[in-house]
Amino acid sequence: MKNNTINKKEIEKFSSIAEEWWDPTGKFKPLHKFNPIRISYIKNNIIRSLKLNNGEKPLKKVKILDIGCGGGLLTEPMKKLGADVVGIDASERNIKIAKLHSKKNNLNIKYLCVSPENFITKEKFDVILNMEIVEHVEDINLFLKSSSKLLKKGGIMFVATLNKTLKSYLFAIVGAEYILKWLPIGTHEWEKFVKPEELIDILKKYNLKLDCLDGMKLDILTDQWKISTDKSVNYIGKFIKIN
Repeated sequence: MKNNTINKKEIEKFSSIAEEWWDPTGKFKPLHKFNPIRISYIKNNIIRSLKLNNGEKPLKKVKILDIGCGGGLLTEPMKKLGADVVGIDASERNIKIAKLHSKKNNLNIKYLCVSPENFITKEKFDVILNMEIVEHVEDINLFLKSSSKLLKKGGIMFVATLNKTLKSYLFAIVGAEYILKWLPIGTHEWEKFVKPEELIDILKKYNLKLDCLDGMKLDILTDQWKISTDKSVNYIGKFIKIN
C-alpha cells in the first residue's frame, strides 16, 4: 500500500482544464448535465437518513465533506441547501477556481488543497461525498480508509463511480471520449474502474455498510440523467458508518 493517494498524472490532467469548471458548454459539460441527478439523490437520501425537516434549507447544519471537489460543482449546491461544507482537492488550480467562484457568489465554503490521508482535522463529518473520484486515485484502499476516518459514526458516505464492464469501456471511453467527444480523450482509464462488489468489500473493512446501490443512466429521449436499475456503467452507492 502506498502512503498517499495522489496520482500526479490525474491531477495534471484536471488542473490543465480547471478554468473550464463552470462553463456548461466546455470540457465539463457532461458533469453539468450529470449534476442535477447527483444533487437530488444526495439531498433526498440525507433527508431520509437523518430524518430532517428544515424547509427551504433542507440540509441546514449538516456537516459535509466533498472530497475531490474540483471547481465546486457539487460543493456549492450543498451549501445553497443549507449544509456546512468543506471541499478538498489535490489540485491547487481546482481549489483556486472553487474559491473564486464561491466568493463571487457570496458562499461561505472552506476549500483546502489536500488529499484525505493528509487532511488533519478534529471534526468528523455527517456526510462525505466521493463522487467520480475513486477511479482517479492512486490507491483506492488508502483513499477510502482515509475518507472513512473523517466520517462520524452513523454518518453517510456517497460513492459514485464507473463499473468495470465491457459496456462501461464502450460507453464511457470509446463512446464518450472518442466518438461523441463529450470528454477529453484520456479522461478515464478502464483499468481504474471499480466493480460494485469490490467497492462494497473495501468499505466493509472500514466499517461502512452498504445502504443502497443504484445505477445512473442518460435518457437519450430527454437528454437527462436519471436513477436506473442498470449499474453496468455509472452507479452510486450510499454507505453508513456502523462504528
